[in-house]
Parts: sequence; structure tokens; C-alpha cells
Amino acid sequence: MEIVIPSAANLGLFVVAAVVLLVVPGPAVLYIVARSMAQGRKAGLMSDIGIHSATLVHVMAAALGLSALLASSAVAFSVVKYAGAAYLIWIGLKKIFGRDEEDADIGAGMKARSYGRLFRDGFVVNLLNPKTALFFLAFLPQFIEVERGHVAMQIAFLGLVFTLLGFISDGCYALAAGALGERLRQSRAYLRFERYVSGVLFIGLGVSAAFAGNNRK
Repeated sequence: MEIVIPSAANLGLFVVAAVVLLVVPGPAVLYIVARSMAQGRKAGLMSDIGIHSATLVHVMAAALGLSALLASSAVAFSVVKYAGAAYLIWIGLKKIFGRDEEDADIGAGMKARSYGRLFRDGFVVNLLNPKTALFFLAFLPQFIEVERGHVAMQIAFLGLVFTLLGFISDGCYALAAGALGERLRQSRAYLRFERYVSGVLFIGLGVSAAFAGNNRK
């Protein structure tokens, strides 16, 4: 089967637009930064992998037309949106009310969570974010050339490019935050309040997700 992708000009415009969007910190970046500061750069990178593995699911959904179904269904939109928001809030509450021993482990350089769990958390957070699906629905079609045919293939290709760029940019945030976190973990004051700050951050992300799109028509 012939592989059809957008023209070089359209692809170039897409890459520029994608990079501009990705360098602006969003919920995924804040999530990765929080993980990196809490457990180090490896934890942030594993969260990055989890998040963008879920991005691939959204790309497949967009290519198959599932994003259009999500955008047109108020019930589906609400269910996925509030499920994702609840998950973020749950992570924040668990962080705030977690055991003190967990903070001690972090300060000692031990992993508070396994890499498998970090991957899962990142995957679920992004998978249950309807804004990601809606973003692909609104963004990708602008760079599709219908006359070239195979629209689903073009959407999938652009989605893969966006995912790769997102993985790289978010990975840079993870490395930077991880380096900063290593210094902060030397401070007893940081160890005392880190879990509350991170918990409030996750809860804030969840609340923001819950109220985002309330003006959607």
C-alpha cells in the first residue's frame, strides 16, 4: 500500500506550530516536573514515556474518527473529563495524606514508586484527558491535504511526529526538574513541605481539568 503523508511545506508548517505549542508548559509538563522533583529525572522520564504512550492512543483514535465521536458526545466528554480529573485529585490527596516514611525514602534517594507504576500513572492521566483528544481533532486536520487521499494515514503520521516532538520537549523538562530536585532534596524544609506542594499541584490540575471546557457548545 502506498504511504501518503502531507507535503514537505505542510509538514514544515506543522512542525513549527507543534514546537511552539509544546514549549509552553501545560498539564503534562507540570505533571512530569512534579514527578522529577519528587523522585529524580528517571522518574520524570518514565512519566514522560507513559504520557506519550497514551498520546499514541489518542493519535489512533483521531485517525479512526473516534475523536470526532468524543467531541460530538456531551456524555462521553463529561465521563472522560471527570474521570481524568478525579484521578489527578486522587493522586494529590494520596500525596498529601501519605505516610511520612515515604518522604524519608525520597530524601534518601530511594524510589517512592516503581517505574512501572510511574509509567501507568502517566499513561492513565493522559489517556483520560479529553482535551488531548479534542486537541488532535482541532489541530491535525488543519495540515491534512485531502486531495492527496488517505486522510487517516496523514493524521496518523502527523500524530506520530507530534508525539515524538512532545516526548523530546517533555524529556528536557524532566531532566531540568530532576537536577533541581536533587538540590532541593538536600533541604529539610523542602522534605517537610514537598508532599503538600506536590499534592496541591495535582489537585489543582484535577480541578482545572474538571472545570475546563464548561463553556463548550
